[in-house]
Amino acid sequence: MRAPSLQILSVETTFGAHGWHCEILEGRDVLRAAFNAHHTRIQLHAQSYTPINALAIVGECPMQISEDHIPFMLELLCRANKFLNLGAFEFDLERHMLVFRITNMFEKERYDSDIVTSMVHCTIAELDRITPYAAIVQRTPEDLLDDLDLERLLQREDLIPPVPGDEDDLP
Repeated sequence: MRAPSLQILSVETTFGAHGWHCEILEGRDVLRAAFNAHHTRIQLHAQSYTPINALAIVGECPMQISEDHIPFMLELLCRANKFLNLGAFEFDLERHMLVFRITNMFEKERYDSDIVTSMVHCTIAELDRITPYAAIVQRTPEDLLDDLDLERLLQREDLIPPVPGDEDDLP
């Protein structure tokens, strides 16, 4: 069994500095963690691609949908992706999982902790943000799917979770 790379160990150090529980998968440059967000629980994987000094952070949460709902879910995620600057949404058809993936290439073998932290925060926030929209698609009766205006649905701000720290600013 080969030892974990310096890259994945630097990710583990970043997680530890934030008090995030994680485990490195034996024999692989992959770290696994779980996070409770506002709307959902997120399974997170961090994978280091050591030859190119890249890190991918992948967050997943289950979303069981019927075959009739799949085209609408995929359209929802495509529309949401149009507004992203970093990362992208996916839907794993075999496992019925909402997925958010973000990747960064680093200059040094030790990944910058601030960038890793931002990647994790982004992954959690984006999956947490899309979950209520996806749940509306999931719960829409099949005979009403054609009436669902996905572009308008994504404009609903009442479904967006509060930004941490902004709760105190509420009246």
